[in-house]
Amino acid sequence: MFPVLYLNDGQNLFEPGRAFGGLTWRVAETIERLVRRSRIPPLIVVGIDHGDARRAREYLPVEDERNPHARVPLGRQYAEFVTRDVIPFVSSRYPVAPGALNTGFGGSSYGAVAALSTVLAKPGVFGKLLLESPSLYVGGGYILKQARSAARWPERVYLGVGTEETGRADRNREPVANVRKLQRLLQRAGLGPARLKTVVEPGASHSEDAWARRLPSALEFLFSRRSGRRSPRDTV
Repeated sequence: MFPVLYLNDGQNLFEPGRAFGGLTWRVAETIERLVRRSRIPPLIVVGIDHGDARRAREYLPVEDERNPHARVPLGRQYAEFVTRDVIPFVSSRYPVAPGALNTGFGGSSYGAVAALSTVLAKPGVFGKLLLESPSLYVGGGYILKQARSAARWPERVYLGVGTEETGRADRNREPVANVRKLQRLLQRAGLGPARLKTVVEPGASHSEDAWARRLPSALEFLFSRRSGRRSPRDTV
């Protein structure tokens, strides 16, 4: 039986031919390397494809005023889809270890919002949460407001963001500031260094390449029994 990690934007995880811009998170090769080096246990990764033009609507619980394709959001239904349909389907067909401590969820950008929204809507289902470059500005910070009232958080949470997410110097501070807000919120909820890791990568953009580069650190923190070690880039 193996722990399992569900990741949004399945098209961008494994195959360059399906990935946005031909770049992937390099999930398979990263896990293979970490397992070979005994940094993490063998695990199953399930990529959940988005609906292309419907991606924004599927992932967001509220509209993004900056994106005309994010009208009539379906994020609440997506949380039901993942927990009611996807997880039982995978569990019935693959040797998945049971329980929240063996179950993770994650994503990037809108996909990170979807993962965070699902964890908030379905507390106790996921014991590990991976959020890369989350679009926390949507709905005027709606998801941050929802997070303040959360009574239960996953056992481990990884937050990653770059300092050049937007391509515009006047907007680059916003993603980092929002991740810091979420970090402080989680710390106030009692998540110390053993449960929370935040990486702010200098010069990193909002891209699959950046998320792939940070993936080894994320996976080792979330799944290794020796989590708690820090690199010079890690912040708390």
